[in-house]
Order: sequence, then structure tokens, then C-alpha cells
Amino acid sequence: MLDTPMAIVCAVLAVVVSGMAKGGFAGLGGLAMPIMVLANAPVESAAVMLPILIVQDAVSVWSFRRHWSGAVLKVMMPGMTLGVALGWLFSRSVSEKAVLLAVGVVSLLFGVQRMWNERGGRTALPSNSPGWVGVLFGTFSGFVSHIAHAGAPPFQMYVLPKRLERDVLVGTTAIAFAYMNWIKVPAYMALGQFTRANLVHSAVLMPLALLSTWAGVWVVRRVDAARFYRIIYAMMIVVGLKLMWDGIG
Repeated sequence: MLDTPMAIVCAVLAVVVSGMAKGGFAGLGGLAMPIMVLANAPVESAAVMLPILIVQDAVSVWSFRRHWSGAVLKVMMPGMTLGVALGWLFSRSVSEKAVLLAVGVVSLLFGVQRMWNERGGRTALPSNSPGWVGVLFGTFSGFVSHIAHAGAPPFQMYVLPKRLERDVLVGTTAIAFAYMNWIKVPAYMALGQFTRANLVHSAVLMPLALLSTWAGVWVVRRVDAARFYRIIYAMMIVVGLKLMWDGIG
């Protein structure tokens, strides 16, 4: 981890992207891990990112603490808990390349889905989906979040059709993922992923993580990000294909 200039650049970019996502640009979060693992080992990358995500969550939750939907959290959190448990079982039984492939698939599918929506397509659920559908998508969110810190796509597919007010959407997302990242801690500890080296790398990147999260909070309240999102989704498709190639090879 972080043993070459390229590895350091990828880690810095991943932390900045993650910070902007936690600040309110929710769609960007799926790009952080694909960038990180372009030049760093995927399992170690996930362990380095988790403490950073937890600190970024705290900033995001505090910034939008007055805006959240209890109805959404009530159906998503139980599924997220189950999904993290399933992700823990998955991580214990597969190779590093399989994890890399999983990150690539998630990145590719999310990028394609969002680009399709940008062009007028519809892949989201109806706004009146029953609660069990939210639990199901919460489970998928927890699963891919555990293995790739990429739980936003299934979460958004259930929540976005509800057309929550902007700050309520951001606040609800912040609380949901803060909860999910905390319950990943015991699983990561059980897998032995919190090594001394990984925690040192997390600490080195932490100031940048805080700065980028506050920047995201500031920017999301002032800028129309539609065109910016389209660029990011296209990047996710390219990065996802690259990681899938590495995982298969």
C-alpha cells in the first residue's frame, strides 16, 4: 500500500472523491474504491478506507443532522445489517482477484445505470415499493459495501424514486452509511484487516479526508452537478472495465 508514486496518487484521488461524496455528491462514492485499487491491493485498500469513511460520515451527519427520513432508515438498516454479514462470509471464502472483479462489476453496472438514467431511461423502482423491497435493496447495499465500499447504487435505486427533498436525501444517506460503516468494523477486525500499516495509512490520509468532505458540503449547496455527474459516470464505466480485466486475468 502507498509504496509507489502512482499508488499515492490513486489513494489521494480516492479520498478526495469519497469526501465529495460524503459531502453530498452521493453518486461519486462508487468511484473511490475503483480508483484506489488501480494501484493498491483491494483488500488492504478497503481496510485503509474504512476509518476514513467513518470520519467523513461524522462530518456529513453533523452537516445534515436536521434533515433525514426515518421511514427510509427503518426499512434499509435491517437489510444493510444482513448484507454486511453476508459480505463478511463472502470475503472469507474468495480470492483477492475475485474481490477486484466484484469492485469492477459494481463500478461498471452503476456507471451504465446512471448514464442510462441521464438519457431518459428508467431503472429505478416505483416510489410506492413495499418495505420488503427496501430490506432487499438494503441487503444488497450492505453486501457490496462490505466488499467494495460501493453500497450507494442499490441504496439509491430504492430511495431516489421517493423524490426526497435534497437535504433530506443527503442527510438520510449520511446516517444510513454511517451506520453501515460502523457495523463493518467488527467484520474487518475478524478478518484481520486492521493491521498497523493500514491504520497508519488511514491516519496519514485523514486530514485530506476531512478537508474534502467539508468541501463537498460547501459545493453541493452551491453548484448544479448534472454535467459533472455525467463525466464521473463515464469514468466509472472505464475504470470498472479495467478492474474487471485485472480480476479475470
